[in-house]
Amino acid sequence: MNKSDGLRIFKLRNQILEYAWGSKTCIPHLQGKDEPSPEPQAELWMGTHSQAPSRILSNGREESLLEIIRRDPKRMLGENIARKFENELPFLFKILAAAHPLSIQAHPNKAQARKGFKLENEENIPLNSPERNYKDNNHKPELICALTNFEAMCGFQPIKKIVERIKYLQLEDHIPRMKELEIDPTTKNLKKMFSDLMGKHDDGQTKKVGILVNKIAESEPRDENETLIFRWIVKLAAIYSKDMGVFSPLFLNVVKLKPGEALFIEAGVLHTYLSGCGVEIMTNSDNVLRGGLTHKKVDLPGLIKILKFDNDGLINIQPKFNKGEYIYQTSAEEFQLSKIIVKDKEPFVRSNISSAQIILCTEGTGSIKWTGSVLELKQGESVFIPFAIPEYSIEGTMELYRVVVPTG
Repeated sequence: MNKSDGLRIFKLRNQILEYAWGSKTCIPHLQGKDEPSPEPQAELWMGTHSQAPSRILSNGREESLLEIIRRDPKRMLGENIARKFENELPFLFKILAAAHPLSIQAHPNKAQARKGFKLENEENIPLNSPERNYKDNNHKPELICALTNFEAMCGFQPIKKIVERIKYLQLEDHIPRMKELEIDPTTKNLKKMFSDLMGKHDDGQTKKVGILVNKIAESEPRDENETLIFRWIVKLAAIYSKDMGVFSPLFLNVVKLKPGEALFIEAGVLHTYLSGCGVEIMTNSDNVLRGGLTHKKVDLPGLIKILKFDNDGLINIQPKFNKGEYIYQTSAEEFQLSKIIVKDKEPFVRSNISSAQIILCTEGTGSIKWTGSVLELKQGESVFIPFAIPEYSIEGTMELYRVVVPTG
């Protein structure tokens, strides 16, 4: 029997998650809708995560993509990938739409995730509980690629820059352990400063946030980046007047991404997305530890345990063009994102497929063809392509994002 017998490319029916920080226009616009959504739509998930698995129409009935893959993992994923990732699709693909800032957060590495998941299971914390940090035993490196202008905070700035800006704003007396950090600018002392600053939750913090905002108002930004930093401090203070996370633009890198630009975020890197719409790809995990700028659970001691305090967390990824696609290469074993521009009379063709893949159309219309079959594809739609499909071609005028499991 041919490895592709009975198989086809599946159009996905994806779930949208509604969080308060989401946008009412980004995801509807991407799906070709003129009207905004009644509630903020934060994320659209493409994949098999148990919280919101994609669904497909198969044999006249709707099934979970998770069920489809588990029924035939070798043909769906490829034998090597099925063996390596225990018959599971190893990545989760999202559209992320932020109208307001997300929490300051970081994700664990594999060892930390296994330990945290085990401990919370032993404490009998339900998987869907808001008190849960670890919802699975997997690590969560992630890549965010901007679809619109996008702003984020990611990784600690060099310590000397942090100290210099705090002194410029004359905030030394309002931030704990600043003298220690100035005398001995080490990650050990940065960790102490961050822990003491973020660990305070009393009425005095409202006063400190007010002092910070006043200092910003009195100080002239010295460059474009400092203008961005000051602007976000004022914005965050208007939302979270009692949260010391308002100070975070002073010690994290505040960055702007243009459409097509990307950030790769490794385990232990403190970050948050501030505004904009992008495609996000990560391992199939939902483990998050938060430190502030949120009404959800904050676990500062747990966050401190997994954080990296060096200034190597900001990793900009420049795509490399190869065989018709712009590839965003990272160190992740579970996923590789690429952008594809399909033009009329210039189809995108792939054969000898090495892994399962998901393709999302973000602009235009066209079709995807394989072994005598054809599937129409338009803006906002996505498809799952099994490993066992021998070859496919995409025709039309479209912008696409493709995720595969790297095998080279």
